[in-house]
Amino acid sequence: MPISSDLSNPRNFITKITRYNKVVNIPNSMTVLDELLPISIEMAKRNCKGIWNFTNPGVVSHNEILEMYRDYIDPNFKWVNFNLEEQAKVIVAPRSNNELDTFKLKEAFPELLPIKDSLLKYVFEPNKKSSLANGA
Repeated sequence: MPISSDLSNPRNFITKITRYNKVVNIPNSMTVLDELLPISIEMAKRNCKGIWNFTNPGVVSHNEILEMYRDYIDPNFKWVNFNLEEQAKVIVAPRSNNELDTFKLKEAFPELLPIKDSLLKYVFEPNKKSSLANGA
């Protein structure tokens, strides 16, 4: 699932889930584009070939992302969860939930951050609302 620091982009995973009436709380592999796109350029320069799982290491749940959103962006933000059975009744196509193996990518790029650290560094810290930063 692609995530960028542009929280106004409607295709951003974070933007999408903040607009849903209900979210399912499932951990998944995710890709922080602000960190991984520069790595893709370096991969091209190094002539990297083959199959690469292009995600940050680890998983993060929808609730964990929404908690960060609340803590860094909107302290009044609230959400409601529902389970997979309830979700299946309202979505058009089934969703996959998974953790991809990032060993190969992490071995080639040891500086690659785990997903939660990457979210903080590239998405939430840069977008932190000034009133929250000042303790208001």
